[in-house]
Amino acid sequence: MYILYAIFALTALGLGLGYALGAAARYLKVEANPLVDEIEALMPGSQCGQCGYPGCRPAAEALVAGNAAPTLCPPGGRALAEQLANMLSLELDLSGVKEQVPMVARVDETLCIGCARCFKVCPTDAIVGAQKQIHAVVADACTACNKCVDVCPTECLKLHPVKVTLRNWRWPAPATGMAGA
Repeated sequence: MYILYAIFALTALGLGLGYALGAAARYLKVEANPLVDEIEALMPGSQCGQCGYPGCRPAAEALVAGNAAPTLCPPGGRALAEQLANMLSLELDLSGVKEQVPMVARVDETLCIGCARCFKVCPTDAIVGAQKQIHAVVADACTACNKCVDVCPTECLKLHPVKVTLRNWRWPAPATGMAGA
């Protein structure tokens, strides 16, 4: 008999709290700027912090507020800067943006002592390993933010250009001003 009272009480409590949470979510909803959501969707989403903000959402908010330049995202490069400038109708100065080759961190196994400092600072969890064991970098997750290189005491981590494979090869842009044309 008492078990039925407990079941009924817990069911009523669950339904009542669920209804209260649903009403609170509806009436206390904070409207977000849809432009911030669109800009955040354009960004890499790695939350690497290379832009000086703790993640892509705060960087997008700073862009919309006019507190940041469209060239703030190094992993996004020129293409993202151009998209952001077009979306926000801003003047774009690409002189400070250098077109860089895609980079990835690599571990020199002969120098790695397994101190685990590198994977504690990696924003994308691209470094795997354990304490007192050799670490490795998951190339697909690495954004080349350089944070692991800065904290490595043995300098076993270095940034290297991404090896060109059939999976990541891109057709190069045509050269301008071709001779004989």
